[in-house]
Amino acid sequence: MTEPPGRRERKKAATRQKIADTALRLFLERGYEAVGIRDVAAEADVAVTTLFSHFASKEALVFERDDDFEQRLTQAVTGRAPHEPLIPALRREIHALVRHCTADSAAPIWRMIDESPALREYEESMRLRHAESLATAIAADPGLSQTTTASRTIARFVIDAYSLAREAPDPDAALDEIFRMIEAAWAVTRPSGQPVGTAGP
Repeated sequence: MTEPPGRRERKKAATRQKIADTALRLFLERGYEAVGIRDVAAEADVAVTTLFSHFASKEALVFERDDDFEQRLTQAVTGRAPHEPLIPALRREIHALVRHCTADSAAPIWRMIDESPALREYEESMRLRHAESLATAIAADPGLSQTTTASRTIARFVIDAYSLAREAPDPDAALDEIFRMIEAAWAVTRPSGQPVGTAGP
């Protein structure tokens, strides 16, 4: 008997989370470089092929919420209410991401990332991808009327805001300072007479 789609998706999500949780525990216990893909698969009691069906690489196991974060960023653009200003909507999402990544429980993970060239490189490529997705969402919004260059510039600023605030001694104060500059940059791109950050007339 075929499983219903809802149950099948829940099982897939549970398996994915089990793999990610197992990998993170092993990485933190033994060190990222000392743990191989086969170690993670064996500990999680799944086949290596199953692991790779959920995660494309060893690095992806550390950034298991990558896709979720990317979707949240683009939805801050596409899911905001009509006429809701763009920049405050993006600030709220970045603030939520920064709070998640600066929680006490995240500190050992970031230390591990900082100590691994492979993880730092992966995190950089991930941020660039997030910026491109965000830029595409901004450029596609007819109410924002932005050029590709303006959309990519603002998107890069927003993604950099996340990284800078995460590393700052006072993340909230850093976000306030950075987003004042982003608001100013956004204002420069607006058509004459259109209020800053609005979703159109």
